[in-house]
Amino acid sequence: MEQIKPALLLLHGALGAHTDFDPVVPALAVHYTVYRFNFHGHGGSPLPVMPLSIPMFSRQLLDFIAEQKLAPVAVFGYSMGGYVALQAALEAPEAFSRIQTLATKFSWTPDTAAREARRLNAATLREKAPDYAAAQQQLHGEQEWGPLLAATAIMMENLGSEPLLTADTLKNITVPVRVMVGDRDAMVSIEETVATYRQLPQASLTVLPDTKHPLEKVNSAVLIWEIRSFMTV
Repeated sequence: MEQIKPALLLLHGALGAHTDFDPVVPALAVHYTVYRFNFHGHGGSPLPVMPLSIPMFSRQLLDFIAEQKLAPVAVFGYSMGGYVALQAALEAPEAFSRIQTLATKFSWTPDTAAREARRLNAATLREKAPDYAAAQQQLHGEQEWGPLLAATAIMMENLGSEPLLTADTLKNITVPVRVMVGDRDAMVSIEETVATYRQLPQASLTVLPDTKHPLEKVNSAVLIWEIRSFMTV
């Protein structure tokens, strides 16, 4: 009799898509039933009329878990995906068995948000990073990627003004969490990740060596091992 594999839900980052996990899904699927989806406006999904926000994505995540009858589910969230998962755990802790994040930025201020938002200009990216711009157009749609960039920039600015995951809220997350960061991440500091780890009641911490922020730069074998080591209960 074939053993039922536990569910594992993978959440992509801002300006990403569920296909970002293609390199690791085959190996993970040996041990888990892997689920993934595109956040609103990403990967060709329609951009909502309402402004993009972490609460919007959190509701989308909880709706997906309910529709698929996954609760309580183990979740891996890359970058923004990790932020969304932790926010959702504040709202509905019963939906999660454990949460693992990688390269999630926790320290949001008006200055940091403005700096990140300035990078999300379609014309500038076409000029200074044409390969990245082309990849974004292919991932989200030729007409859709520009509006998605602008909507993401506004979301970041709003997050800088009113961060959701703070010392006052993180202490209320009751599910086991492992926060991970690369030691060469230019966007997310080890210091902010350690601070978050210390504020979470049931947390552990991993620093990945020789690892930058982009998911495609993360060693797939290392990532698979880290996910399995935390998600295997």
